[in-house]
Amino acid sequence: MSELKEFRLPDVGEGLTEADILRWHVRPGDRVVVNQIIVEIETAKAVVELPCPFEGVVAGLLVPEGTTADVGTPIISVDVSPGAVAADAAPGASAADQGASAVARTPAAAQIPSPPAEGAVEPGLHGSPAPKAERQAVLVGYGVKLGTTARRARKPRAQRPGPATEKPTGLNGATGAGHLVSGERPAVLAKPPVRKLAKDMSVDLSALAGTGPNGSITRDDVLSAAGPAGAGPAGGPAEAFAPGPAHLAPVAAVSREERIPIRGIRKHTAAAVTASAFTAPHVTEFLQIDMTETMAATDRLKSLPDFAEVRVSPLLFVAKALLVAAARQPMINSAWDEENQEIVVRHYVNLGIAAATERGLIVPNIKDAQALTLPALGRALNDLADTARAGKASPADLRGGTITITNVGVFGVDTGTPILTPGEAAILAFGRVRDAPWVHEGQLAVRKVTTLALSFDHRLIDGDVGSAALGDVGAMLTDPLRMLAWG
Repeated sequence: MSELKEFRLPDVGEGLTEADILRWHVRPGDRVVVNQIIVEIETAKAVVELPCPFEGVVAGLLVPEGTTADVGTPIISVDVSPGAVAADAAPGASAADQGASAVARTPAAAQIPSPPAEGAVEPGLHGSPAPKAERQAVLVGYGVKLGTTARRARKPRAQRPGPATEKPTGLNGATGAGHLVSGERPAVLAKPPVRKLAKDMSVDLSALAGTGPNGSITRDDVLSAAGPAGAGPAGGPAEAFAPGPAHLAPVAAVSREERIPIRGIRKHTAAAVTASAFTAPHVTEFLQIDMTETMAATDRLKSLPDFAEVRVSPLLFVAKALLVAAARQPMINSAWDEENQEIVVRHYVNLGIAAATERGLIVPNIKDAQALTLPALGRALNDLADTARAGKASPADLRGGTITITNVGVFGVDTGTPILTPGEAAILAFGRVRDAPWVHEGQLAVRKVTTLALSFDHRLIDGDVGSAALGDVGAMLTDPLRMLAWG
């Protein structure tokens, strides 16, 4: 007799109320073991891999991919009875043989946990392709830890197997290698608006290799597959797509609007910036500075042995300058405690770097950044950038920031008026560095110039303190030797 157990969507330690089901790694009929990775979910802050708390055979996937589920919702049922038989078990195979087969199919990293890996996430940077971040899944109730898990590569499917090779499949057509139900399509990872666009443009999603997070198919992937006919003016969607000769193929009209569900990181960001904008009275000050000496120092650092494995950029000097300024003007690293009616002055700096990712804006931070040497700070910034680009920021990476830098210069803009990260007193925007006429030593010359913008909470920081902090950062970037004198 079957004995079914349901695994309910857990709160992964952040007090969250819902999550999106991104990808199932199992299908009905699969045998699973304890701690085997079964599903990827996206919370409001990060992508998390969940392990199975049961051993048995998957009876059903209760929530489809791409669906938002509340915490506590049953998402999978497992038959844990001793006589449960996997769908692909050989006739007469023993339970032990089936279990061994399931372990063999389980990614090695899921079978043997790796030690937690330290590292932060850094956005706003451009560099070499990001290495795979390391994570380790744990059983529900024990929090989210870092470690390693193997991820299946997504490949375009040239053709579907014929009826002779088709076998039972799981929810949404999710299959292992060569496992398809006749008439069903291979599972693809794409959001509903992208699926609709592909349908309207007669693009076969199963034939595409996604370039989005976790191999998901993006709007750009669909438009690229549609070819020149799929791009309207300025690269926008076409009003119609006709594959093959225009006089033979039917034309499908494309919607003039696209609706994207507000959920995940975007939903969290919207709530956070709205609360920040209408809670903390923002003041923004601007300062244009000569960065020529800092740019020269950046080039010199690249040739030093201590920085041989560091992707050195001007952001490293901006980060160091802000850390020194926070030590000289501690109020910019403080917090407003409304409940206790206190101002909390922090004597440590968890340096946040705002990152624009495929899923939206995140602000991971480098813990105790004030204690790092310049080479160590550079490596931490690199790790932060790699993790953010890979979409691997963990909840721990995103908690506890005390002050933030947003590197808007990478987008080719001079500056902006940044909104404070909730719970912080200041945020520094670093604009693009460009050649501009500048009076240097009494002579007009072409110099490397940038614009800094510091937004701060006027409840905590008066104009003189904010101005002093911004002036300190500017002075250190104009003459990097000041970092040695003041730091």
